[in-house]
Amino acid sequence: MQAKGAPLQNTPPAVLRRAITLPLLIFYGLGVTIGAGIYVLVGATAAQAGIYAPASFLVAAVVMLFSAGSFSELSGRFPQSAGEAAYVEAAFKTPSLTILTGALLLLAGTVSAAAITVGCAGYIATLLPLPLWMIIVLSVAISGVVAAWGILESVRFAAVLTLVEVLGLVIVVTAGIWHQPTIILALPSVFPDPSDTAALGAIALTSLVAFFAFIGFDGMVNIIEETENPARNMPLGIFITLMISTLLYFSVAAVAVLLLPLEELSTSTAPISLLFERLTGVSPFAITLIAIAAAFNGIVIQTILSSRIIYGMAKVGRLPKGLALLNTRTRTPLIATVLVTASTLMFALFFPIGILAERTSQLVLVVFILINLSLLRIKWRGDPAPDGIFIAPVVVPIVGLITCIAMLAGPFIAIL
Repeated sequence: MQAKGAPLQNTPPAVLRRAITLPLLIFYGLGVTIGAGIYVLVGATAAQAGIYAPASFLVAAVVMLFSAGSFSELSGRFPQSAGEAAYVEAAFKTPSLTILTGALLLLAGTVSAAAITVGCAGYIATLLPLPLWMIIVLSVAISGVVAAWGILESVRFAAVLTLVEVLGLVIVVTAGIWHQPTIILALPSVFPDPSDTAALGAIALTSLVAFFAFIGFDGMVNIIEETENPARNMPLGIFITLMISTLLYFSVAAVAVLLLPLEELSTSTAPISLLFERLTGVSPFAITLIAIAAAFNGIVIQTILSSRIIYGMAKVGRLPKGLALLNTRTRTPLIATVLVTASTLMFALFFPIGILAERTSQLVLVVFILINLSLLRIKWRGDPAPDGIFIAPVVVPIVGLITCIAMLAGPFIAIL
């Protein structure tokens, strides 16, 4: 028997809980993607690209598609919670580059969560007569508690909210077609003439904002240690999430720009609520609640993703080991979650949503460039891949690299 007061012996360390099935993984990806997407940014894209806003979402989706292929293969080669940082480490074996990647991801995750928080606060403010700063503080605090609750509980919670937010978008699209059935015939008008360079330039610039709406699948790889059968489920989850998000984004953006005055749409702080009210004549209360749920879902999931990046990097020694400690009851990295929550609050309180969305997109594009380069280097070295994983043709990371560089450089070229 063990002496009283002696430390416990042979107690296994807490490990992440492998409990996420393919449906939960897809809901997780959709939750963070849609929560950071159309509910918050349809007005911002309309302000920049006008009637061509739907085309901007398609451009962003194409850029995402090739990088999604690189992520799918790398997640099978290196199934670690550190995700992108682990891939860069394996490719270049340069600690400074690994730490830089992790820092970029952490910054992108917290800035993204802050952008969603600001968007969420805009919807809440239409229902509650509270100061915006107070709404932001409460939203971030509650999301931090949910993220620390436990991965299965958090993802189940996110899955319920995701069902609600997808249903909300489907209702909006259905209402638009019911209100004006001929809208389907008007869809070609959301694509500019190939000779209209001004429109093409506006689409290219707006795609940087639209790109923010697709951020989510890349974060899915950071919960791979908590996913069942990750070699099969992770690539499927990534591609299904991207496909569903693209369809929903294009449809809602098309309905919005074709049926609402662009000036009114672009200046609304709750654009989906405005669209629903105009299409149905019904109080937007219910759809506003759905929008709040969508945005809150995005905050929770971004908090989880960022905390897992800290956990993964600390676990392999790139950050202090204390940040890899898991709570024995919830089996979540509580210290990392608190740090992410505090950072999110700081950004949300002091920066507007447009700036937050653009900076997030730029940070993520830099990371995507590193990821595509990593896969190219690994393929060039001829590193053997484990059996049964998704293998992307070499053209996938090449095109992914080129498209990410082009999107990142677009605004700077436009200025010149």
